[in-house]
Amino acid sequence: MRAVLVINSGSSSFKYQLIDSESEQVLASGLVERIGDEHSGISHTVDGTKHQRELEIADHTAGFGAMMEAFSDFGPSLDDDPPAVVGHRIVHGGQRFFEPTIITDLVKINIEDLSELAPLHNPGGLQGINAAQAQFPDIPHVAVFDTAFHQTIPPAAYTYAIDTSVAERYRVRKYGFHGTSHQFVSGAAAQFLDKPLEDLRQIVFHLGNGASVTAIDGGKSVETSMGMTPIPGLVMGTRSGDVDPGALLHLLRHARMGVDDMDNLLNKRSGIFGLSGHTDMRDLAAAIDSGDEAAQAAFDVYIHRLRLYLGAYVSVLGGVDVIVFTAGVGENDATVRAAVLEKAQFLGVRIDPERNALRSHDARRISADDSAIDVLVVPTDEELEIARQAVAAIS
Repeated sequence: MRAVLVINSGSSSFKYQLIDSESEQVLASGLVERIGDEHSGISHTVDGTKHQRELEIADHTAGFGAMMEAFSDFGPSLDDDPPAVVGHRIVHGGQRFFEPTIITDLVKINIEDLSELAPLHNPGGLQGINAAQAQFPDIPHVAVFDTAFHQTIPPAAYTYAIDTSVAERYRVRKYGFHGTSHQFVSGAAAQFLDKPLEDLRQIVFHLGNGASVTAIDGGKSVETSMGMTPIPGLVMGTRSGDVDPGALLHLLRHARMGVDDMDNLLNKRSGIFGLSGHTDMRDLAAAIDSGDEAAQAAFDVYIHRLRLYLGAYVSVLGGVDVIVFTAGVGENDATVRAAVLEKAQFLGVRIDPERNALRSHDARRISADDSAIDVLVVPTDEELEIARQAVAAIS
């Protein structure tokens, strides 16, 4: 087994990493961005040095050509030593895909069909697959689905209480997202604690610009905050999280908002941004410190929703052994972590302020020694999880 090339494609960009399958070391990484734009370009990092180029990149195929040139010029050469497998992150697998899947023509047809459920993500993922297969036609390609980890959620949790004939016809149900991250982090938490994953009840907070929380019982997802789309659940950078659907009907009727207006409102003009004008929690904190009341209100709403889901998921699991924070905010914002757990002391949660304040890129415990529940910060690594799953699929 040689290296694994991991591709994370969007509609106008794609990220990549080359990972050694045995040592799990990142050999190179990069970003091809603004595909189809006159200011497109590529950044390629190897041995700690970032190399950047501006060039015209018309489509994903041209982007992969630029990536191959970067590997040839800056190393390591994929022409001399091609990867053993290419792993692709695909956002939506619907009910059809519940494990890493070797990509065939039929799989691509299904991914395209599921674009109806993820119109902003699956088409870009499919473009990445086609471009990568053109570049590496004799190498297996594996799709790793963001929704797959949540296929273990029971029907009582994924079913929406609407007319079943409508739900079935239009595939309306909870799917959940960030599954690759939740799977990696829950496994890493068990490894950190040196306990069997099967014995742990975990609540994992993936807090970035997009945010979700998952209840994980014995390594299996049993409930998660995102739904049919990534909009519901927690308050996010620009997404609303949970909103009364009746309120949306009210806006459709009385604010003369169309479907596109509603989509824009919920995805781009809501969340922390909609409440305060900020999307970055660091900017929000600075605004709070300056006395900005709207910023303080946004923070309070954000924390309240996190506490709400924490309490709900303790009930779903029948208790909790480990609470884990990950992603940009979860890994780096000690104030958010402390605020979320401030009212969880009745569970026996005790946070060590010094441990919580520590900045580190490593997994670490932030709970006190006398805490009844372990509280951890575990950096996520979705690319490594995709690499592992891609290797498993071809093995």
